[in-house]
Amino acid sequence: MISKTRAWQIGFATNVLREGGIIAHATEAVWGLACDPNNALAVDTLLRIKKRPIEKGLILVSGQLEHFYFLLNPLSEILVNRFSTIPTVPTTWLVPDVNEVIPRYVKGQHKAVALRLSQHTTVSALSASLGRPLISTSANPTARMPAKNVFQVNQYFGALVDYILPSRLGEFSRPSEIRDLVSDQVLRI
Repeated sequence: MISKTRAWQIGFATNVLREGGIIAHATEAVWGLACDPNNALAVDTLLRIKKRPIEKGLILVSGQLEHFYFLLNPLSEILVNRFSTIPTVPTTWLVPDVNEVIPRYVKGQHKAVALRLSQHTTVSALSASLGRPLISTSANPTARMPAKNVFQVNQYFGALVDYILPSRLGEFSRPSEIRDLVSDQVLRI
C-alpha cells in the first residue's frame, strides 16, 4: 500500500500529464521526461525542450501489459510472448504498428513503435493512474548524458519541466536495451 503522500504525488503528476504538461520522473536507470502521447502539443513541447528531431520517434512505456494489447493483438503468439516475458534488463521493443494506429509524432519516421513494459514502480504507478502508456524519454538534451539525479534534471531543463515527481532510480546503470521484436536483434545495449 502506498502512502497518502505518494498517492498525492502520483495523482498530481497524472493531472499535469492530462493537462498537457511535462514531468520528470525516475526510471530503471536514468531520469526521464514524460508526457501524454494523446496530446500532440505536449509531445511537440517535449521534443522541443529535448532538441530531439521528430523523425527519431519516442518510447511508449507502461507497467500494464493490457495497455499495449491494441498493438499486440494483430501479432503472432510467439511475438506477443516475446514482448510480455519479463527480461533480465529493461528492454524497449520495436513493435510493428500493423494497423498504423500510432501517430507520426510518436513513432517518427519508423514503421514500428518503441514500447517498454516497465517494472519500475513509479512508471507503473503513473501509467496505471493515467490509464494508458505514457511517453517517456531520457531527461537530457540531445547529445548530452541522461540525468542521473534531480540536480541534473534542473540543470538541463529548469522551469521547462512542469513537475518533478519525487522518486528513486531503479537498480540498473544503463538506459533500456532496444530490440527488434520480429528479429529479436539487439539494436542498442
